[in-house]
Amino acid sequence: MAYEVVVVGGGHNGLVAAAYLARAGRKVLVVERLDAVGGAAVSTRAFSGLDARLSRYSYLVSLLPRKIVDDLGLSFAVRRRRISSYTPQGDGGLLVDAQDPARTRAGFARLTGSDREYEAWERFYAMTHHVAQAVFPTLTQPLPTRAELERRVADPAAWSALFERPLGETVEAAFADDTVRGIVLTDALIGTFTHAHDPSLRQNRCFLYHVIGGGTGDWDVPLGGMGAFTDALADAARAAGVDFATGTEVTGIESDGVRAELTLSDGRTVAARDVLVNASPYALAGLLGEPRPEPAPEGAQLKVNMLLRRLPRLRDASVDPREAFAGTFHIAEGYAGLQTAYEQAAAGRVPDAPPSEIYCHSLTDPSILSPDLAGQGMHTLTLFGLHAPARLFAADPAGAKEAVLRATLAQLDAVLAEPLENCLALDAAGRPCIEAKSPLDLEREVGLPGGHIFHRDLSWPYAGQDVTDATGRWGVGTSYANVYLCGAGAIRGGGVSGVPGHNAAMAVLEKAR
Repeated sequence: MAYEVVVVGGGHNGLVAAAYLARAGRKVLVVERLDAVGGAAVSTRAFSGLDARLSRYSYLVSLLPRKIVDDLGLSFAVRRRRISSYTPQGDGGLLVDAQDPARTRAGFARLTGSDREYEAWERFYAMTHHVAQAVFPTLTQPLPTRAELERRVADPAAWSALFERPLGETVEAAFADDTVRGIVLTDALIGTFTHAHDPSLRQNRCFLYHVIGGGTGDWDVPLGGMGAFTDALADAARAAGVDFATGTEVTGIESDGVRAELTLSDGRTVAARDVLVNASPYALAGLLGEPRPEPAPEGAQLKVNMLLRRLPRLRDASVDPREAFAGTFHIAEGYAGLQTAYEQAAAGRVPDAPPSEIYCHSLTDPSILSPDLAGQGMHTLTLFGLHAPARLFAADPAGAKEAVLRATLAQLDAVLAEPLENCLALDAAGRPCIEAKSPLDLEREVGLPGGHIFHRDLSWPYAGQDVTDATGRWGVGTSYANVYLCGAGAIRGGGVSGVPGHNAAMAVLEKAR
């Protein structure tokens, strides 16, 4: 077989690249190890006998540029959440209402005793909003240099705070309250095992990607579930003429920089002019027969999917659970507690109080439930646990997962007026509707290296950093002129964005001009 382009991996970034290239007239093949495309951006009926379409792995959208949706003519939309977050504290809590500043200010005053933290919050996020408006549009353009991006930001204080100094210094200078500090810091720790004062600034890079999405930093719910996005992408790719080979794995790539040959798991070979790899740099090195990057990537999260008969009651009787769970529900994420949990996990033990964030997507998008389930008052619940590195699960995967899950849910139960267990729906076999995914599960099921949801530590969105010049103008190049990285591990990769897929396609098309 021979194609102009072969895309290795049918996750969302691979589908974006394939659709762009096929629409530009290229003959494209997508090869996917699993029986269906979508990668980690899929919807699943996880519980037998119940028609609820859960976003099993990835679950929110922020970094997807509208340009990609429009360019590819995708039938896909997201919905903004009015409630940004709720953080329980004793018998009270802090509700951040994105549409009611007065209500939010009053909540800060009740929690902290004054308006100081709210005013600091407004100043801090005005700064990140300015940075987002400057940085986000560059993600689908050729890589700027560091100096060019700094000029675009045009705010020395903001640049220093986000790009040069450990984020902990900025957070501690801006805020005094431990709860408020923790809410801010969590965006620096999603899928990133680190701490506020890490001199490598991994926390800063993670935080940056969490506050620049769409030029606003909003994290939105995909209508129809995450699978609606990859279904739309697959439809666009097929309509453009892309061929698919599912249930087939690429086991090797040979290239002379002009032509490439790919070996498949069934023994066949495929020739291509260009190869786009929607897999991690770690996996790409193995396919090319090169030494793998060290250290190996390590994921650090527990993903839990649930279906509830009803939302649980809260200890904080002043807030409606329908509001509290509609945004990001913070559990055990105080600033000091995040540091303690990190230190305990880094020492190889399950944290005493594992931090987590919880989301009820069905409050924003009831369409993911059948009319029958919605009519019964059922809801989905997604939990994303922090500071759960793969090393904790290595010796006893099942036992460690149960221990981390139990400790995490205990923290949730501590802020509820009733045990969560009482609210879980039962599947057709009478089993509680709850499933947990450790980093080891994510590696086995969807090929995330070490379970790392970003494939490796996130990069700064500019050229000339800890990568070679081979990444090229678009941040997707490799040491081979016709092999490109189009997955989350590319420069400006990570999250459900399609950005590396877009940029890899642009690099191929630009080369042909």
